[in-house]
Amino acid sequence: IGVAHIISIATGLSISSIATDKNVGAGGPYYIVSRSLGLPIGGALGLALFLGLCFGTSLYIIGFSESILSFFSIEATPNNLRITGTLALVAVAAVTIISTSFALKTQYVVLSLIGISLVAIFLGRDVPLASTSPIIQADAPPSEFALFAIFFPAVTGFTAGVNMSGDLKNPKSAIPKGTLLAILTGLVVYVALTIFLSLRVPSSALIDDPNVLSSIAFHPWAVTAGIWGATFSSALGSLMGAPRILQALSVDRVTPRFFAHGRGLGNEPFRALAIAFLIAECGIIIAELNQIARIVSMVFLTLYAFLNISCAIEAKVSPDFRPSFRIPASISVIGALTCFLVMALLDIGPMLGAIILMLALFGLLQRRALKLESGDAWSGIWQNLIRTGLPKLLGKTAQNDRHWSPIVLDFGGPSASGSEHKNLQTSLVGGSGFLTRLYAAPPASSSTQKEDNLPGLFQED
Repeated sequence: IGVAHIISIATGLSISSIATDKNVGAGGPYYIVSRSLGLPIGGALGLALFLGLCFGTSLYIIGFSESILSFFSIEATPNNLRITGTLALVAVAAVTIISTSFALKTQYVVLSLIGISLVAIFLGRDVPLASTSPIIQADAPPSEFALFAIFFPAVTGFTAGVNMSGDLKNPKSAIPKGTLLAILTGLVVYVALTIFLSLRVPSSALIDDPNVLSSIAFHPWAVTAGIWGATFSSALGSLMGAPRILQALSVDRVTPRFFAHGRGLGNEPFRALAIAFLIAECGIIIAELNQIARIVSMVFLTLYAFLNISCAIEAKVSPDFRPSFRIPASISVIGALTCFLVMALLDIGPMLGAIILMLALFGLLQRRALKLESGDAWSGIWQNLIRTGLPKLLGKTAQNDRHWSPIVLDFGGPSASGSEHKNLQTSLVGGSGFLTRLYAAPPASSSTQKEDNLPGLFQED
């Protein structure tokens, strides 16, 4: 719980800082990363986020289905999970299709159910503490990291509001307040439940009884209603967010423009919703809750790492980054490093696979030479590198012959563009020197003439 919230709090603070600097457009986390690190990186992460949200929908639907089957005393076989999960997914999609407004209003009902279930648990009957003798199990208990991978999706819900950024009236105000309050509320609930269960429930009951919360609750039905509400709500949030990520990717031409089309006043992404539904159904067919949880955890850890990196870079290199909610860059750096460390500890194989996939997507998008009219932070990164490096280079009192390179000023003007002139320039600067052309602006008739790029040169017209 502590490590998960180090990541979520750092990421929430980074998102809040960026949101108070600029309006976060449709696509939420994808919009933030792409406007900071460029479309190739943002597009690769956006595609991963879209898939992560789709499989997140599967994760919550399977959890919902397990509770439904248990309530009716039906064995949770893979086929029963698939049938129940498919019907539940259709119901979630139907709520989404009716309207975004209707879907959001259902969350008030869900909030009430979860609140009632928590009260029923904390007011439940007292359970005697178990003896301190060790509990012998036939199977070895799962590792701490396996448990973390299963638990971590429980703290990713705070990005649900960020995913809906295009539907918010005032993102600059709503995103910081909603994000930080969501993280704080989740932290309080998880810590309170942990302390309560450790003091009031024997370890043997926590290990052996999957329905232990219902067993101790003041009203068992309240716990069941809370589980249904929480899982259904989480599935709904993921299925609402995934199509909007795909729609934003399509608007930026990362994915086919076909999915950019929306319907109605709210530009509802029904085409993108159809794809998200099919991918979520594939996850339900897999019907392996823990395996899907590990995939979702890896996707969100990667996303949160780059959200923190985006905030740190913006704070360091962007002159126009002036958020009203400013945080130290060290918080974002700690959040990013924690994400990468946890990914490596969770499972190095899937981590390397995710990195290879992201690099492949990045290379593909880089070859397409996608650009944003608003620009990104890379020019600021290079400017800061030059600004940092030049004083160190020029401050040397004596130059080593090994590192000598020619610096040539060309006053020849546009008329000196013959092959002999170019050959002279190339010979003088070689592949490691610098060439700066300094001359007055050419007449309009010749303004379209461009010099060929010379190897290893810096040119300024």
